[in-house]
Amino acid sequence: MQSRKKERKKERKKERKKERKKERKKKERKKERKKEKERKKERKKERKKE
Repeated sequence: MQSRKKERKKERKKERKKERKKERKKKERKKERKKEKERKKERKKERKKE
């Protein structure tokens, strides 16, 4: 009984780690998209100036 409980805890920890990694990746992607949008805006401004 005891060992099974421990195993389950370990599994849960692994799962949580995976989930966190996924979340982080999602956040990173969102940040990247924002940066891209900003860059595009800057380019447009530059073109207008010329």
